Amino acid sequence: MPSACDSMIDDIEDMVSADDPTPQDRQNARKSIIPRARKRKDQLVPEELQADSLIPGTQKIWMRTWGCSHNNSDGEYMAGQLAASGYKMTDDPSEADLWLLNSCTVKNPAEDHFRNSIKKAQDQQKKVVLAGCVPQAQPRMDYLKGLSIIGVQQIDRVVEVVDEAVKGHSVRLLGQKKDGGKRLGGARLDLPKIRKNPLIEIISINTGCLNACTYCKTKHARGDLASYPVEELVERARQSFQEGVCEIWLTSEDTGAYGRDIGTDLPSLLWRLVEEIPEGAMLRLGMTNPPYILEHLEEMAKVLNHPRVYAFLHVPVQSASDSVLMDMKREYCAADFRTVVDFLKDRVPGITIATDIICGFPGETEADFQETVELVRQYRFPSLFINQFYPRPGTPAAKMEQVPAHVKKQRTKELSQLFHSYNPYDHKIGERQKVLVTEESFDAQYFVAHNKFYEQVLVPKQPEFTGKMIEVDVYESGKHFLKGRPVDHSKPLTASIAAPLLKGQVSGLTQVLCLLILHNAP
Repeated sequence: MPSACDSMIDDIEDMVSADDPTPQDRQNARKSIIPRARKRKDQLVPEELQADSLIPGTQKIWMRTWGCSHNNSDGEYMAGQLAASGYKMTDDPSEADLWLLNSCTVKNPAEDHFRNSIKKAQDQQKKVVLAGCVPQAQPRMDYLKGLSIIGVQQIDRVVEVVDEAVKGHSVRLLGQKKDGGKRLGGARLDLPKIRKNPLIEIISINTGCLNACTYCKTKHARGDLASYPVEELVERARQSFQEGVCEIWLTSEDTGAYGRDIGTDLPSLLWRLVEEIPEGAMLRLGMTNPPYILEHLEEMAKVLNHPRVYAFLHVPVQSASDSVLMDMKREYCAADFRTVVDFLKDRVPGITIATDIICGFPGETEADFQETVELVRQYRFPSLFINQFYPRPGTPAAKMEQVPAHVKKQRTKELSQLFHSYNPYDHKIGERQKVLVTEESFDAQYFVAHNKFYEQVLVPKQPEFTGKMIEVDVYESGKHFLKGRPVDHSKPLTASIAAPLLKGQVSGLTQVLCLLILHNAP
């Protein structure tokens, strides 16, 4: 008969009854725990309470997230729920009792890092819980055997899974959220969360997509399109601004397809959200594929011209060869992409169009590749994500005849050289711009702000600029940035309608409970 540590529980509902205490109840109860003295024959010796090893909810947890902003949003929600339940989130993996690894399945290197982290955790005798697209898409992979998994639509139950993992049980929750048989967008949007950046709220507006791209592994994990209702998204944005957020990112696998499953569309959502954005705050729209944005171009141009919406759109083209696009099953041709870009450039002056390109997709000829090179030469995209093709296991593209590795490498190099041959921001020197300050630069030498076109502007690290809209004179440009000098006597505009939460503070909880959690944090 297997021991408790060896047991595999397919669904935690088999163990948790409606009468059991909630995580909140358990957190409150911990405060009044008093160790009972153990009576021995010769003397009374107080029993040593090994709380950290015995009581789920007292351990330290380190979380690592790979991948897109949707995955990062999921990670923020999981961290918030765990902290609200009493667990202590730590930035130091060595001191953590449990590692929560939130994976990405888009590329081989990301999965390799994920797999290596699992081994490292096991070598250090850490408890492990896995999340994200890798275990959701392939839960039976050999290196995942015996490990606890929280599915991408089950993140609202992360505390239950971690509780059981702490006790040595292996638990897997991989089901879909449904209401009356209809698939939902995922876990509730009003769950507690810890924002990585207290000034930025990431909102997933839908999960999954309507495409079936032959190279994509994410579809196996996120599934078909399922959108959140407009009112829930508007309420989430409203709550975020009340917690001091000054920038909202809308994310999903394809924002352009939003609402097609629930009888609405992306422009309708955006106009509702714009009503909630306070002066000085900004909204950034996430990635959209060409097919579903084509029919909304007129309205999208109007929205992107709004002063509180960044004139920025990420539209992956992947290839400028119609033959390659057909093999990818991208459901558009290169002319469709050009229509989107040309229309928006005409109607939204100065707009930033970011795009993605895959080099060396199976069957790509030199002529196909040169069509892509010509597209980049024509549009000189200021933001370009160049990816050498990696065949993902289980995808149709993995079974196609592959382009030789050295050819893929050479094409990636050639396109990268072209991208680095032009400077997209030189003409901006001398401009006076309003920018929103939200982050610190990687080298910690500057604050990072963004102008109306979501171009990165580095400004001096003056504490009073954080979360503010300031006016700057641009005096320098680089390949990926501008540098701005604050205008004398220009008063910073406070974007937030409330003070931002503290770093590590849990969103969606009462102030008293938030302070208690912060006090318990390491």
